[in-house]
Order: sequence, then C-alpha cells, then structure tokens
Amino acid sequence: MLPSNHRVLNGLQALSGMLLILIAVFYFQHHLQLEPCYLCITQRVFVIAITLVCTLAALHNPSTYGQRAYASLSTMLAVVGGYFSIKQLWLQSLPDDKVPACGIPVDYLFDVFSLSEAISHLLKGDGNCAEVQWQLLGISMPGWVLVAFIGYAAIGIIQITRKA
Repeated sequence: MLPSNHRVLNGLQALSGMLLILIAVFYFQHHLQLEPCYLCITQRVFVIAITLVCTLAALHNPSTYGQRAYASLSTMLAVVGGYFSIKQLWLQSLPDDKVPACGIPVDYLFDVFSLSEAISHLLKGDGNCAEVQWQLLGISMPGWVLVAFIGYAAIGIIQITRKA
C-alpha cells in the first residue's frame, strides 16, 4: 500500500535512489572492486536524475499539477533508464562471438573526447557491458536495476493517475 501523501512518496523514492547509488559506489565498486561499464554508468546517471527529481518534488511539495509534472518526469527518466538496463541485459545474453569489442576506459574517454562524443560512447555500450560480474538469485546487476526502474515508473504512473 502506497502512502497517500505525495511528499512522503517522493521522499521515499529519493531515499531509495540514494541508497542504490551508495550501494553501487561503496559496496560494488569499492568493496567488491567491480568497475562499472559504460552502460552501468549510464544507468547510475538515470537513478541519480530520478533521485534529484523526487527530492525536488518532496521539498517543493507542489499542487496536483506540479506533482503530476514531477511524476511524469521521473517516470520518463525511469523508462529511458530501463531501456539502458534492457540493452545491457541483451548484451549479456549474446554468445561470445557476437559480443562487441571492448572500448576504452571511462577516465580516458572523458579526457580525450568532447563531452558529446564521450556521452555517445557511454550510451552505446561495449564488450565490457556484456560481462556478468555479479548475480543475486540468478539475476545480474542490470536486471536488478531494471526492477528498480520498473518500480519508479509504476509509482510515477500511480502518482500521475491518482486523485489528489
């Protein structure tokens, strides 16, 4: 059952996004030493964007129209972020001979290329994105991130369609 107060719901979504990023950075990246691939970084950007939108919505606490605007934006971000999770899951499902070549490291990418070129590379993904580095219950990391994006989108749709 969802809280009836938009502000509480937005705050919970913001907290869950912060928790996801903290887990990604401190547990997976620093503790387990798993380096994020291009698509992982892209998915993090969308989780951060959703977190910021939900934080703003919780702090602003606008009228019904404003709540629907925030919910629409967070839903749109969740759908696009979900696309990148699905793209990575697709890369992970490819046979070894169909996996694209691995690209250049992310640090080098931003040092050498312009911002738009670097972002273009990030959005495409590469062979590193096809590697399954971690699983829980047989589901890889982008699968779990997809579950989070589906949850964000579902909550957004509920907020858009429910009565004030």
